[in-house]
Amino acid sequence: MRKKTESVLEAAIITLLRPLVRLMLNHGIAFGQFSELAKRAYVESAESEFRVPGRKLTISRVAVLTGLTRKEASRLMQGDDPSARDEPRRKVNRAARVVSAWVGDRKYQDGRGRPASLPFENASAGKAQPSFSSLVTDHSGDMTPRAVLDELIRVGAVSKMKNGRFRLVQRSYIPQADEMAKLDILGTDVADLIAAVEHNLDAKNEAPYFQRKVAYDNLPADYLPRLQALLARKGQRLLEELDTDMSRHDRDVRGEADDGDRHRAMIGIYYYEVDSNDF
Repeated sequence: MRKKTESVLEAAIITLLRPLVRLMLNHGIAFGQFSELAKRAYVESAESEFRVPGRKLTISRVAVLTGLTRKEASRLMQGDDPSARDEPRRKVNRAARVVSAWVGDRKYQDGRGRPASLPFENASAGKAQPSFSSLVTDHSGDMTPRAVLDELIRVGAVSKMKNGRFRLVQRSYIPQADEMAKLDILGTDVADLIAAVEHNLDAKNEAPYFQRKVAYDNLPADYLPRLQALLARKGQRLLEELDTDMSRHDRDVRGEADDGDRHRAMIGIYYYEVDSNDF
């Protein structure tokens, strides 16, 4: 039974790797570089997920867990700081956080509960009024307001009005031409999806996460644009509903301190099509 499970898992991994390998080949990443990345991922997973409570994680244990030599395990455990590779992700997360707060924080809504138009800075010397700068200060850490505004204007999420104020025109942050940001989103979105599937495979007494898909393999080509438009309309509407509800409970958006009981939840929708004749 164990051998059969391993065989099915190996087949699933091959299926999973094919589009990833295609992506790497398109970006000039050969096997040697991928092998080094895979070793690093093995070591980082061992360090973060397989520690024995109350005991220091040793080089020998990492070597046993991963199948790497002690020399390789030691080299990788003493490698670069993973946080240094997270700067593109921080940029994406901060811009997205500003958009979510603009939608969900009542301080930055108009009388009808919609994202208000904002001046860049509060020009009043009296009572502090909401501005784009205060929005960024409240919700985006140490990013400068001008840098966030330039990025959101660049991707078409924000526009400048004739009166000099700024308005939100997209309820989501979607990088357009920034390939680095798109590749970073690839990593986080696919990792979240795989983690959800892994949870459902291993969930014994826990409730499985919601995981559904609809697929047909004999659709005419002229139907696909209509399908994409339907998904774009209804999928965006659903995500906006979920975003509004989640933002009402997010303590960062509400400006509340957490008590250590901090959780991250992610809901994604994706679409893919392929010519069935290729298979």
